[in-house]
Amino acid sequence: MIVDCAIYRDGRRIQGPGDISDALDLCRPQDDAFVWIGLYEPTEKEFDKVTEEFGLHPLAVDDALNAHQRPKLEVYDDSLFMVLKPVGYDPDSDVVTSGEVMVFIGDSFVVTVRHGEEAPLAAVRSRLEHEPEMLRHGPTAVLYTIADAVVDHYVDVADELGTDLDELEAEVFSPARGGSRHTASRIYAFKRQVLEFRRATGPLAQPLERLADTGLLSSPVPFVHDKAQPFFRDVSDHLTRVNEAVEGLDRLVSDVLSAHLAQTSVRQNDDMRKISAWAAMAAVPTMIAGIYGMNFEHMPELTWLWSYPALIACMAALEVLLYRLFKRRGWL
Repeated sequence: MIVDCAIYRDGRRIQGPGDISDALDLCRPQDDAFVWIGLYEPTEKEFDKVTEEFGLHPLAVDDALNAHQRPKLEVYDDSLFMVLKPVGYDPDSDVVTSGEVMVFIGDSFVVTVRHGEEAPLAAVRSRLEHEPEMLRHGPTAVLYTIADAVVDHYVDVADELGTDLDELEAEVFSPARGGSRHTASRIYAFKRQVLEFRRATGPLAQPLERLADTGLLSSPVPFVHDKAQPFFRDVSDHLTRVNEAVEGLDRLVSDVLSAHLAQTSVRQNDDMRKISAWAAMAAVPTMIAGIYGMNFEHMPELTWLWSYPALIACMAALEVLLYRLFKRRGWL
């Protein structure tokens, strides 16, 4: 559905016709005006009129309707199409959720399509309407502000993931706990969330680098203000730091998992040594008792008065000897 349709002139929102085609006809003759249409999970029928009026490319329209796209930047004859994946993180459930924002910009228009609940478009529109100096730069300002808001939230999510990973690491290396039996599954689940976050941040690097390019080595991106590169370069720098943080999180969570598995293996070896030591100690009296339980007729010890106490003392002495031996070697 259409969430908002507004006309902006000289950085300020103005009253205009409610019809999309009339709004576009009003803006195009004026260099300082553009129309911004915001849609939320539109159906194909709802999007048909927008497609027809703004001349959007059918491949981009198909991507905008079906969602589930990787972050990317595509240039068509009449418009520029960019996909971003805003993310959110719930520290209580340790789950990373993602949405999608598709942005079309062209001659005097911006069309934004939102999928999911993580897209910050309402806040972006409010922010820009309070910053007319920024909004005077037209559709480029909208694209920059959306990218900036998405990447800034990446920084917050990376910090929250880092805090939770510190807690998980402390649990694994705690002398008292050493990780519970559910720790491995928690680490795997956390690694899955880091991967989900990486799918949103990693592919966005190339589109932002292209927008930040000065055009000396490649052709400039159409429909983008020629002085906007420093702003996109700043967003690209922030994203680079986020991607470095995500790579660090991924490596660290792999190291934590390896350490936990190593600790588990060591504990299992310790348990096996203890079991083996106690089994060896139990085998000695069992062997001696088995010998004297065979009921042979000619066993000289059977007629000796002190044979039973001597045998018990021998068993006890052997048990003490084995216990001290295993204790000295750390098996008990």
